[in-house]
Amino acid sequence: MTTPSLRAELNADHLRIWLSDAEGDSADYHFRYLRHHAHTDRHPTTDEPTLCSSELPDDIHPRAITYDAAADALVVTWSDDSPLARYDRARLRALAYGRIDDDALRLPHDVAAYSVRAADFDSLDALATTTLARVQRDGVCVVRAPLSQQRAIDATEPLIAAFERAGLVVRTTHFGRIEDLRPDNTTNANNDQLGYTAAPIELHTDQPFIAAPPRYQLLQGIVAAEGGDNAFVDGHLAGEYLRARDAFDHALLATTKVRFHRRQRAFESVIESPILSYPDAANPTLAGFQIRYSYFTLAPHPLPFARMSAFYRAHDHFARIVRNPDHQLIAKLDAGDFVLYDNHRVLHARKPFSGPRWVRGVYFDPAESRGTRP
Repeated sequence: MTTPSLRAELNADHLRIWLSDAEGDSADYHFRYLRHHAHTDRHPTTDEPTLCSSELPDDIHPRAITYDAAADALVVTWSDDSPLARYDRARLRALAYGRIDDDALRLPHDVAAYSVRAADFDSLDALATTTLARVQRDGVCVVRAPLSQQRAIDATEPLIAAFERAGLVVRTTHFGRIEDLRPDNTTNANNDQLGYTAAPIELHTDQPFIAAPPRYQLLQGIVAAEGGDNAFVDGHLAGEYLRARDAFDHALLATTKVRFHRRQRAFESVIESPILSYPDAANPTLAGFQIRYSYFTLAPHPLPFARMSAFYRAHDHFARIVRNPDHQLIAKLDAGDFVLYDNHRVLHARKPFSGPRWVRGVYFDPAESRGTRP
């Protein structure tokens, strides 16, 4: 059997190396780490390291990477003009510390895996109960129920009532009880924000700038337009993906308080909180997890000068993970379709659109939390 070639992908500060053709058999290696552990800097007799990493340039990086089939090794030309460094397969496995399962985060592109059909239920209460259970398990559930525009409008209040019987309570916000997300909106208070435009909105969570953001959001399609697809990403899973790749970056996002600030014509709120919150930072489980993530309400935050660069590195590392299309579930809402998602766990986005798109939004909290919100 022919041994597969070692393959390397060059990233901003690290190499991703596939150690075999087996699914997920890859590892990430920071440039500095690989260069520090090159065989060229070991004593020829004792095999002890002869190089301290402090002797390396701060911007150390590969200039060229080739594969030596005879030695089954990657050959790296480093930017510090050191001798060619060879990393054979066994050595790379021994050095591996950033093992990555590339499929660990990906939500299926087939939205059916996160969907149910309203027609398969004999009552609205059964549909609401199942939808909520799916959201509590998976974070998001899309319900397909094609209706005419008028029938979709008429379905909003019965749908709200069904979710209330399933254990939720409507959460009125500074937008009102029900949001009519459409560019020609004239009914909602404080509609001077992106949701009431046709512009794209990148991944975010809602209301991160208040003390207790709503737990769930219902988005109900009334009128579909050209474009306007929604995207969803599991924020807890994205955090675990980040933690596997860079525990330091993950810890920064879980411990660094940043400022979220919303200022509108008739509303203003500001709060400081970590982006990733856990009841027990040492045990980052899903129970009690909450993410606050919003690029358009992330305000200047007064971190110490020495910590600012590290924070931005961690923030941007996480942002690139969630913005990777391979990590997103895409769903278009036709008239009557709706989606319920966990706003404490799931990030959502909207593609740009043209035409009279109309989506209704309703926030919910668990009924047992009534009266406990700040």
